[in-house]
Amino acid sequence: MTIKTERLLARAKKLFSKGDFDKSESIYLEILKLSPNNKDAKNAIAALKNKKNQTPLLHTDLQSAVSFATSGKIKEALEIIEPLIDKHSNESILFNIRGVCNKANNDYESAVKDFNQAASLKPDYAEAYYNLGVTFREMGNSDSAIIAYQKALNCNNHYANAHNNLGQIFLVKGEFDSAVDHLEWAVALNPEFSEAHNNLGSTYLELNKNDDAIKSYKKALEFNPNYAIASNNLGISYQRVGKVDLAIENFENAIALSPGYATAHHNLSGVKTYKPKDLQVIQMKSLLSSKQLSKQDRIFLSFALAKANEDLGNHKEFFRLLDEGNRLRKNNSDYSINKSENHNKITKQFFTQKSINKQNKISYDNTSIRPIFIVGMPRSGTSLVEQIISNHNEVFGAGELNNLTSLIIPIIQEHLVNKKYNLSSDEFSSIRQNYLDSLSKINSTEKIITDKWPLNFRNIGFIFSALPEARVVHVKRDARATCFSIYKHYFSGQGNGWAYNFDDLAKFYGLYVDLMSYWQKLYPGQIYDLSYEELTNNQEKETRKLLDYCDLDWDQNCLNFHENKRDVKTASSLQVRKKMYQGSSEAWKNYEDYLKPLVKSIREY
Repeated sequence: MTIKTERLLARAKKLFSKGDFDKSESIYLEILKLSPNNKDAKNAIAALKNKKNQTPLLHTDLQSAVSFATSGKIKEALEIIEPLIDKHSNESILFNIRGVCNKANNDYESAVKDFNQAASLKPDYAEAYYNLGVTFREMGNSDSAIIAYQKALNCNNHYANAHNNLGQIFLVKGEFDSAVDHLEWAVALNPEFSEAHNNLGSTYLELNKNDDAIKSYKKALEFNPNYAIASNNLGISYQRVGKVDLAIENFENAIALSPGYATAHHNLSGVKTYKPKDLQVIQMKSLLSSKQLSKQDRIFLSFALAKANEDLGNHKEFFRLLDEGNRLRKNNSDYSINKSENHNKITKQFFTQKSINKQNKISYDNTSIRPIFIVGMPRSGTSLVEQIISNHNEVFGAGELNNLTSLIIPIIQEHLVNKKYNLSSDEFSSIRQNYLDSLSKINSTEKIITDKWPLNFRNIGFIFSALPEARVVHVKRDARATCFSIYKHYFSGQGNGWAYNFDDLAKFYGLYVDLMSYWQKLYPGQIYDLSYEELTNNQEKETRKLLDYCDLDWDQNCLNFHENKRDVKTASSLQVRKKMYQGSSEAWKNYEDYLKPLVKSIREY
């Protein structure tokens, strides 16, 4: 498409949107002279013919119905639309408008029928397919929403909103390359599309392209300075690269734009130290007292206020709010410790001494990518260890990757359905190839890549079977320090359901210890145990031993891990940018009276 055609299209669409149909039509006809097969122009001419064929009464009533629908007067809109559908049952636009009204009334089933009917009457009706996609998305049916949005784009590939919504779904699904494709289309078609810039920023953030993410969030705010969500996300980006002042500035800006924005309050609590008479504390208390507060916002504010009271030395209030936040988080989850117990039981059935002896050894090329897995309990020091290793000149720190687990789950599920516990060489080879392929897509020149997903301790059997060249570093920390740190931390996402009360936490810790003991016996000498306390007390000695296990030459940079500029996604993003310090594993003792039930439960560990 030539630049002239693109400009004519933009002008014609603008005139069409303003209701100047005659001028719009003349431009579309001009486009067809230049480009006879232009799909957008053809679709527009057909739509204009449709409008001309409408009776004056239908057109006038339509305008009234649309006016009522867009102003939220759904009952009045339906009172006009229903009789019109009886008289003009072949008019696709009527079904589209009724679908919008039914969706507004949360009558999703009727809305889907209406949008489908509109599209069947007019197969190139992009707006009907778009509305169908919006409806499916609100229903939680993302797969059907994707199909609907793709149909809208088949009718009109210049539909910026459809590209944006499709990109947002792919972002949530973790299909980041597809998300980027559609979101880049959206901002190219509409350079001032703030929401699309924000979604693109969030996708870049997931891809560890923090600089690109910051640019996108800034674009979103440039075109919409009141966009609190973009300001909050920009704060997250700055936090990941250790720019604390800018993170605070953007979180505070998000709160100024939207005082009840609980997510921003929570994010701000993670990067600031509270002082007496802090206005944000007063603000959060006021918000928390509201009966209209959603459960999720109440959780965020409980954790944020708990952090504030910890900073202020109010131990009793700190634990009261912490207990409340965890209680609500637990109630919001369908987790049962039985799930974790069953997981360990099944894992052990797949990996026995007998099954390992029967395995065909996988060959590998020393010149290919070699992963280093850093495992252990969350909050045990895995981020620190990755920061140390990744500051080596031959290593790239990829952060928390969940790639391996996502590859394993479908294989395990298929075996459980068939009640078979023998994994084949082909299955291990498939896991290997797909995992290494995922690492190869990381923007890295280094061949040694760290994967710091702590819960990969559950997958050690798969690691050694599919990736025999890999190294597994197991970070151990005082059980009391680890569990206390977990309990006071808000975990985003739906995982770690065991973290939200003392009983589940202690039992899960026990399951972790049991499984690690099982792996150590099954793979003697292959797993490297690293004590967090020993590392903080004897930094150079322990670092040398660690690098030796990882087959890495000594690199002085590893002692200066705090100077590592890589993005850090975890809650430890600020701590790992500071020099090594001792004593953090003793912090739980300040709250010993409140932690007695937990300490008692994990005493044996």
